[in-house]
Amino acid sequence: MSDTEYQVLARKYRPQTFADLVGQDAMVRTLRNAFERGRIAQAFILTGIRGTGKTTTARIIAKGLNCVGPDGSGGPTTDPCGVCEPCRAIAEGRHVDVLEMDAASHTGVGDIREIIDSVRYRAASARYKIYIIDEVHMLSTSAFNALLKTLEEPPEHVKFIFATTEIRKVPVTVLSRCQRFDLRRIEPETMIAHLSGVAEREGATVAADALALIARAAEGSVRDAMSLMDQAIVSGSGEADAASVRDMLGLADRGRVMDLFEMVMRGDAAGALNELSAQYSEGADPLAILRDMAEIAHWVSVVQITPEAADDPTVAPDERARGQAFAQALPMRALSRMWQMLLKALEEVAAAPSPMMAAEMAVIRLTHVADLPSPDELIRKLRDAPPTGGDAAAPRPAPTNGGGGGATARVRSGGGGAAAHALQPDPEAEASLARFGTFAQVVELIRANRDAKLLFDVETGVRLARYAPGRIEFEPAPGAPSDLAARLAGRLQGWTGARWGVSVVSEGGAPTAEEVRDAARLEAERAALDHPLTQAAMQAFPGAKLVEVRTREAMEADAAGEALEEVEGEWDPFADE
Repeated sequence: MSDTEYQVLARKYRPQTFADLVGQDAMVRTLRNAFERGRIAQAFILTGIRGTGKTTTARIIAKGLNCVGPDGSGGPTTDPCGVCEPCRAIAEGRHVDVLEMDAASHTGVGDIREIIDSVRYRAASARYKIYIIDEVHMLSTSAFNALLKTLEEPPEHVKFIFATTEIRKVPVTVLSRCQRFDLRRIEPETMIAHLSGVAEREGATVAADALALIARAAEGSVRDAMSLMDQAIVSGSGEADAASVRDMLGLADRGRVMDLFEMVMRGDAAGALNELSAQYSEGADPLAILRDMAEIAHWVSVVQITPEAADDPTVAPDERARGQAFAQALPMRALSRMWQMLLKALEEVAAAPSPMMAAEMAVIRLTHVADLPSPDELIRKLRDAPPTGGDAAAPRPAPTNGGGGGATARVRSGGGGAAAHALQPDPEAEASLARFGTFAQVVELIRANRDAKLLFDVETGVRLARYAPGRIEFEPAPGAPSDLAARLAGRLQGWTGARWGVSVVSEGGAPTAEEVRDAARLEAERAALDHPLTQAAMQAFPGAKLVEVRTREAMEADAAGEALEEVEGEWDPFADE
C-alpha cells in the first residue's frame, strides 16, 4: 500500500451507522424512536467536546433521512444500508442535496442568504435537502437573525443539522427552534474497549497500560484517542507499550511522579529536587511533572471522599494501591493546600524563562509547607502552651504586663499570629494598672480623655472576650477598624504610662456596649408595646408610633433635677440690698 492510499484510523473507522457510534446510547435511542414514529424534527443541534462524533452523527442522520435501501424502495431509517446511491454519495461527501458548510469560514449574512435562497427549490435526487452547518456558533449575529424565520418554518423537504462545541454562544432563539442532543464524553472503559478492538483489526499490539495512557490523554475524545493510537502504532512499528506511549506524549513516569509526590508530602526537599532533576534529565517536561502531581493531589482527594473513585480503569493496580494509601495517610487540608500551590506553580512554570528553575522553586515551597500545622492546630498549640517566664504569648487572667518602652498590640486570629514580645514586670506599672479593675473603667478613661472616635470604635467594635488590668482580648464586631487593637493599646499606654497588651481573637466575645444598650432599649420598647394601655392608645390613634420609653426612675430623677434648678434660680428680693 502506498502512502497516498493510507487512511488515518480516525477516518478509516469513522462510524457509518448509529450502531457504530461509541458511548452515545441515549441520543441513539431518542433518534431511533423519532424515526420509527415519524416524529422527525425540522432541525437538530448537536453539541459536545471535540471528537465525540458531532459531524459524524450529522452525516448518519442525513443518510438515514435519504436512504432508499438496496432495492430502492426504503424510507427514512436509523439503519442506513450504506449501499444505495444516496448513502454512498453522502458518505463520500458528493451528494448535491446534502450541503455541508463550515461556519468558521462562512460567518457572514451573505453565506446564510445563499442557503435561504436555495431552500425554496426541492431536492434534485434525494428525499430531503439537508444543510449541515459545522461550528455554528461562529456565525455572526446578523447571520443568525437572517436564518431564524427559515429555521422556524422551513419547507417540508428541508432539514437543518447544526454542530457546535460552544453551545452557550448559540442564541436561545436558534436553540428553541432545534432539537438538541448533547454528545457525552466517552467513558474510559468504553474508550479502552474501542481502542483495543481497532488495534486488533489493524493487527497491532498495544499494551493495556498503553491504552489506558492514551484514553487518559484523549480526555473523552474518540478522534484524539484514535490519532494518538495511530501515532503510537507507527512509532512502535506495530507494537506499543506504556513506556513508548509515555515518551511519545512527553509524560513523566507515573510511578516516579508518585515517588516525587510522596517526597514532597514528607517534606524531603533534597530528595524531591534530586528526583525532579532525574526526571528532567530523562526528557520529562517540568510542566507535565507538576501537572501530573496536581492530578494525583486531586485524585487522592477524591478517593478520600469517595473510595470507589479508586476503581478508575485508566489507573494501574500499583498506582491504585499507592493512591489509596495516600488517601488514608494524608489530611485533606494538606491535599487542598498542595492543590492550590500547584495551580499557582503551573502558571509560574508556564510563564518563566526557565521552566526547570521555576519547577524547582515550586518543589522547594511545597516541601517546606508540607509539614506545617493547620490553622486549628496552631490555635490549639497557642492555647495549650504553658506560660514560661515573662512570655505573654498565652493570655492570662492575672496581670502580666510590664511598663516601659511602648505599647504592644498583638493579633491572634484563626490563622495564627505573631508571638508577643516578652514583657518584664514593673511594680509602678502594676500599681498604675490596678486602678482599672474592670473594662468599664477603661471605657470611662477613654471618655474622660474625650477621644470621641476611639470611644465610638470601642463601644461599637469591641466584643470583650477576656480582661485583666493591662490586658484586653476582644473579638472584632463586623465593621470594626482593622487598626483598633493598635490604637487602643497606644492610647492606653499614653494615658496610664503602662504597657497594655491588646489582642484580637476569632471567637468568644461578649456583646458590644452598643449591642447591650440596643438590647435593653428593644426590650423596654417591646414591654411597652405589650402593655394594655399602649395598645389601647394605638387603637385610638391609628398611625401613632412609639418614640421613647422612659422608666419611672428616670422620670423621677429628671423631676428632681428640674425642681432643684427652680429653687436655685428663685429671685431673692434682698439680694441687692
